[in-house]
Amino acid sequence: MLEQPNILFVEDEIKVATFIKKGLLTQNILSEIAFTGLEAIELFKKNHFDLVILDIGLPDMSGLDLCKHIRDNNSRVPILMLTAMGSLTDKLSGFEVGTNDYMVKPFDFMELLVRVRSLLKYCPEIVGKENIIQVSDLELDLNEKIARRCGKEIELTAREFSLLEYLMLNKGKVLSKVEIAEKVWDINFDTHTNFVEVYINYIRNKIDKGYPNKLIHTVVGMGYMLKQK
Repeated sequence: MLEQPNILFVEDEIKVATFIKKGLLTQNILSEIAFTGLEAIELFKKNHFDLVILDIGLPDMSGLDLCKHIRDNNSRVPILMLTAMGSLTDKLSGFEVGTNDYMVKPFDFMELLVRVRSLLKYCPEIVGKENIIQVSDLELDLNEKIARRCGKEIELTAREFSLLEYLMLNKGKVLSKVEIAEKVWDINFDTHTNFVEVYINYIRNKIDKGYPNKLIHTVVGMGYMLKQK
C-alpha cells in the first residue's frame, strides 16, 4: 500500500463523512470530503487521489454519472461505490460505469477498511511496463487499460476489461459462470440471470468478430475458455 494515500470521499451525509474521515486518519490514510458531485469534480481536477469512495445518492447528480465522469478522465484510479441499493441490477450498473468495488449501506467500518486497503494495494499508477498479457494476436495492456488485436485498439468498458483480463490470465482453462461471477463481479451467481453470458457476448463481438481465429470458446454445460488454436 502507498505510504500515506489520499482518498476523495464523496458523501452528502455530514456525520457519516466525518466518522469515516476520522477512522481513516487513525489508519494513516488521508481523505478529502466532497458533499456534492460538482464539489467532487472540482477537487478531482485540482488534486491527486489514490482512491475515490463515492455514494450513489448525491443531492446534485447521480453517483453513477459522477463515477463515469471520473473514469472518463482517469482510467486508473480505483473507485469504491457506496449505496443503500444492493440489488444485482444496481451492482451491475455500478460496474458498467467503471467502479472497482461495491459496498451496500449500512456497512461496518472495518469491512470498509479492508476494501480500501485491497484497492490501494492494486495501484495502477505504479504497474510496471512488463504488465502486458498476450494470447495469440490479442494484447491486454494493464498500464494503459487498453486491449489490442493485431495492433488495432479495441474499446472496452471497465467491466469488459476485467472480464477479458480474467479470461486471459486463465487461458486454456474452462471457467464456470459461477467462478466468473465471483471473481470478476465479486457477487454470488444467480442461475436465473444471464449477465455472464451477456458480457461474454459483448467481448466476443469486440474481440473475435471479423477474425478467423476465434479466441473465446463456449464449453457446453461447463462454461467458457479463452485459448488460441
